[in-house]
This record gives sequence, C-alpha cells and structure tokens, in this order.
Amino acid sequence: MGTFTDKIDFEVLVMVKNANPNGDPLNGNRPRETYDGYGEISDVCIKRKIRNRLQDMGETIFVQSDERATDGYKSLSERAKNNNAMQSALKAKDRDAYAKAACETWIDVRSFGQVFAFKDDSVSVGVRGPVSVHSAFSVLPVSIDSMQITKSVNSEPAKGRKSSDTMGMKHKVCSALYVIRGSINHQLAEKTGFSDEDAEKIKEALRTLFVNDSSSARPDGSMEVCRVFWWKHNCPAGQYSSAKVHRLVSITARTDDPKDFEDYEITVSSLPDLALEELEGI
Repeated sequence: MGTFTDKIDFEVLVMVKNANPNGDPLNGNRPRETYDGYGEISDVCIKRKIRNRLQDMGETIFVQSDERATDGYKSLSERAKNNNAMQSALKAKDRDAYAKAACETWIDVRSFGQVFAFKDDSVSVGVRGPVSVHSAFSVLPVSIDSMQITKSVNSEPAKGRKSSDTMGMKHKVCSALYVIRGSINHQLAEKTGFSDEDAEKIKEALRTLFVNDSSSARPDGSMEVCRVFWWKHNCPAGQYSSAKVHRLVSITARTDDPKDFEDYEITVSSLPDLALEELEGI
C-alpha cells in the first residue's frame, strides 16, 4: 500500500426529488427529520452507500450487505475467522498485527475503522479509521408526502375478501438539497495504511454515490450527486480546521420554493494555499 500525504476535507451536494433518502424505522419509515423539520441522512446510511460503490469498483469490503455478499460468508465473524493472517495474530494475542492484517485486507476497515469483538474470540480489537463522514442535512426544511398503498393480491389466504395486510404507507421528500460533509485525517491514515490511492477511490465513490442504488423508495434519477468539493491541504495536519473549510460553501435558495438544483445559488469562498477540486456528480 502507498502513503497518505496531506489532510483532505470534502463536501457533497445531493438533490432529492420524490424519494425517501433514508427512512426512520422508529417513525414508520418516514424520511428522517430533525426536530426543526430539516431532512437528515445518517452517516451510517452514507457509509453503506460508499461501501457498496467501492464493492462495485472491485474493492474488497468487510461490512458487506447480505444481498451483496460475494465471498459466501453470512456474518462478520465468519469473514474475520477465515482470514489466515488475522487468525495467526489472534493466536499470538498480537492486537497490532491483527488490526494491520484487517486493514491490509479490507478498504472499508482502513477507511472507516471497525470494532472486532466476537464472542468466540478471546481478544477485542478496535481500529479507528481516518475517513469521517457527517450525517447529511437539507438546506431548507423538507416537505414530506405520504400516501396509502394497497397490494393487488393477498399475502395470506383470505375468505372472499382482501386481508388487512394489503394496506401500507409510502413516504417521500418532495424536493430538497442535502449536504454531506467529511474529512480524511492524516494521523489515522498512517495507522491504518490508508493511501492517496484509497482517497481517490473514496472520491469516486462519492461522485457516483447513487449508482446501482435504486429501489421503490429511491427510483432511478430521484437521488443525484450534483457537486463534489474536494479540498487538499498543503501539510499532513492541515493548515485549517475542517469546520472552517466546510464553511467555505454557502448555499441560498433563489426562490421561495426551490424545486431543482438550479434554484439554489452556490458560492464557494477560498483560503490561501488550500487547493479545491470541484467535480460534477453522476
């Protein structure tokens, strides 16, 4: 693996139209909202999509979705126990070697970190990853539409009528612009072996975040990455804080009821010696 040179900050603008970007299971799967009415996409949801994209790009992933598992393992513990280098380190009770083997094998471990704590193992190992991703929030409060839906056939036999399980609800955000923010830390990258090449793969995953992600809740075209802002500092620790960098992007609505990305005015300020790469999404 290569090395990671300088700190990176990034910001991704996502347009949602008639989709449920991240359902809340504690609220009838309605799109997540803050108490102030702003839309929210959890960091866990975003990392799942990044993992899926990395997997589509041919990378080896530790936290694979069941329906996307490509190695035949049904759990994380099985996947870890079938890694010879990790098992050798486990027998030697060498935590550092165990973590190193995991980071070398799986890009999501050396990116996001992972806790390895399985009931059959006598050791617990934690890895802190350099890539941090915030929950995404909408620029304006969201409007959510709900509709009742029915099935055309019963799920279970019923005597001459449609059973009660043929009714359901579907929810969607009408139109909203969401902002994803994140950073890549040099110190933690050195510990996990995360490299500049890995950072490029994360950037491409963000740029194509919703490729192969369509579902009934998120039809093709309803979720779009509109812009990716990628800042690279000129030193390992970074000459500016991530908070200061993320404030460089200012977003205001051009109309009282923005419907499209073009209805927002995006202004990006600059800081001395801070390189910005701006990319169109897919």
